[in-house]
Amino acid sequence: MSVPEATAGVAPEEAPEAALRFIEAGRGAAIATVMETWGSAPRPAGSQLAVSGDGALVGSVSGGCVEAAVASEAEAALADGRPRLLEYGVADEDAFAVGLACGGTIRILLEPVGGSGPDPAMLSEIVAARAARRGVVLATRPGDWAHRLITGPGDPLWPEAEAALRADRSAFAGEWFLCAHAPAPRLVIVGAAHVGQHLAPMARIAGFDVTVVDPRSAFATEARFPGTRVMVDLPDEALAEIGLDARVAVVTLTHDPKIDDPAIVATLGSDAFYLGCLGSRKTHAQRLERLAGLGGALDRIHAPVGLAIGARTPAEIAVAILAEVVGRLRA
Repeated sequence: MSVPEATAGVAPEEAPEAALRFIEAGRGAAIATVMETWGSAPRPAGSQLAVSGDGALVGSVSGGCVEAAVASEAEAALADGRPRLLEYGVADEDAFAVGLACGGTIRILLEPVGGSGPDPAMLSEIVAARAARRGVVLATRPGDWAHRLITGPGDPLWPEAEAALRADRSAFAGEWFLCAHAPAPRLVIVGAAHVGQHLAPMARIAGFDVTVVDPRSAFATEARFPGTRVMVDLPDEALAEIGLDARVAVVTLTHDPKIDDPAIVATLGSDAFYLGCLGSRKTHAQRLERLAGLGGALDRIHAPVGLAIGARTPAEIAVAILAEVVGRLRA
């Protein structure tokens, strides 16, 4: 079975959305989910791959090692409507064909959408919840292929499901596999600066929902930030509209206190998991003096922003910033 290239423009973590699109187009769909890993497996539990009936792939369960084999199994699953449990590890002769050359082992749950697998209505609920920035957990019991969505405290498994969402980590709870579907992490870039022009596309590739905020209309243009949401607004007003939950990071890039400071104040008063500010140590010292009234909250600021990798060019600085943001997200 040939494996066409993945659908363009769909982020790897959007397998449920892709499966729905496949279904709506009449192509059929199956979803593969990493349930357990051992050793140096390339993708964690909860990683997903959507496979259409004609072999298109969206997402990843192994970084490319076993996707072709999973796609072949998906063809059979769509034909008979039955889920499968697959396991892959190192095989001497075919480690680069259907094995994991990295030396790990993974167990994958492969389910056709509908039938014994999750139905399209359940996937629609997952997609709608993520769009509304609400986390949900899909619980699956491999023994009898039972499914249920866990959305709040009314479910007996809510404590385990809540922990899975908070850690963004899928795992077994007894006989149930809890697949966490948290909303996409969001990055708000305050200041349509040159560094931001590199940071925005990098962050989108990494799976972030990116927004650029700058009240200066000459800088905040779609031409300078193609494919990115751009808001020509005062930062505090824009951040209030966006909403700063625990899956949001904010980076300020302007060096202009009239723009950066309101964003800093708004972010420090929120649940945002990261705040980074561009500028030298001298600039940051002046920033701390201006905002001294915020007290210990100022310790949350990462400045100078980004990991200390010796970055010099705007693109390198963007790499350093994104690396630090991801590090905090996964801490």
